[in-house]
Amino acid sequence: MTGQVRTVDGRVAGRRGQATRQKLLDCLGEMLSTSPYRDVKVIDVARKAGTSPATFYQYFPDVEGAVLEIAEEMAKEGASLTDLVAGRTWAGKSGTTAADELVDGFLSFWRKHDAILRVVDLGAAEGDKRFYKIRMKILTAVTNSLTDAIKELQTKGRYDKDVQPAAVAGSLVAMLAAVSAHQKGFQSWGVKQADLKPSLALLVHLGITGRKPTK
Repeated sequence: MTGQVRTVDGRVAGRRGQATRQKLLDCLGEMLSTSPYRDVKVIDVARKAGTSPATFYQYFPDVEGAVLEIAEEMAKEGASLTDLVAGRTWAGKSGTTAADELVDGFLSFWRKHDAILRVVDLGAAEGDKRFYKIRMKILTAVTNSLTDAIKELQTKGRYDKDVQPAAVAGSLVAMLAAVSAHQKGFQSWGVKQADLKPSLALLVHLGITGRKPTK
């Protein structure tokens, strides 16, 4: 990684600098999980990391710039969600397993990155194209893979040919993202976490195959 990380003024950061930069990002990530995004200040991040605001500004232009760095790394990890869809078989019990694993992957990913995803959603909702692109980077690859799966079922005569594959796939992915972001809210409706996953998997399986899952 040496030679790839640079300071704001373009200088290459050495190992010590990289470690400091990463510590600042780690501390910021922790603070986002306990404090509203708008309340996080540079001086607080620097203090938590045991350094100074001047050091923070060596690596990031502001808090938002550092948040975007965390979000970009999170999005790279989100690319693994595509592996839960690409090349999967949706017939019979294999389809049931594919739906279960896709739902589990989404719920787990959102739980792990809940704090930064809330910031990404906020930025995207406010029209910030940088956050919007990060959000779409996570969701588009999965949508494309599901679209391909539905198209394949259509060519085999196993799915209504009048249905628009990308519309169905995009709707399912949007549903998964929205529900994953609202996991805690379901408890107020009396929905247990254990009941959420199978219910979502049922909807995903129905959406992709047009059939109920095979037990």
